[in-house]
Formats: sequence, structure tokens, C-alpha cells
Amino acid sequence: MSSELKIEDILVGEGKAAVKGALITTQYRGTLEDGTEFDSSYAKGRPFQCVIGTGRVIKGWDIGLMDMKVGGKRRLWVPAELAYGERQVGPHIKPGSNLLFEIELLEVLTRDD
Repeated sequence: MSSELKIEDILVGEGKAAVKGALITTQYRGTLEDGTEFDSSYAKGRPFQCVIGTGRVIKGWDIGLMDMKVGGKRRLWVPAELAYGERQVGPHIKPGSNLLFEIELLEVLTRDD
């Protein structure tokens, strides 16, 4: 089993790039490898905000969203080690689950803004 994060740009953005410590706003859909959706900001009807690169989200996001630019869409294949590892999360994410995310970057705010 590969434990490597795979990053695929579906659409390269032209806005500000995500940097460590920035507050980012995203729309995303998270699925298991079998296609089961376990989380989605679209389904919740509101974007998701988080601080990136500081351990507030799973490692796969911290690494996979660096340098992504506003307006971009990116697909991440996150191995279990960079997601929740051996923890069960909610009803769908079993220990050792690899996760797939499709993420749209809407905004990046840094201290200078």
C-alpha cells in the first residue's frame, strides 16, 4: 500500500497562494476509496475555514494545500498515515482508511491582509 500523498490540480488558480499559517476558505468533498462520501462542505451549505500548515487539520491537507492558489481546484489522495491513521472517525472512516478530497480554494487570508 502506498503511503504517498498524491496531488492533482484539476484547475490551477490565479489568486493568492496558500502559505503556512494562512486562514483559508474552501469548498470540499471527502470520499472513501469506494466512493462513499463522508464529509462535504457543499452538503453543509457553507464553506469550510481553517488555518493551514499548523496541524489544525489532517497532515494531508497541511501538505497538499500549500502553494495552492485561490480559484484553483485540487484533488488529494491522502494515505491513512496523513489522515486519521488507525483511528475510527465518525461512522464511515474506519481505521487505516485512505481518503480522497476534491477541494476548491475560495480565499486565503494572511496576517498582512
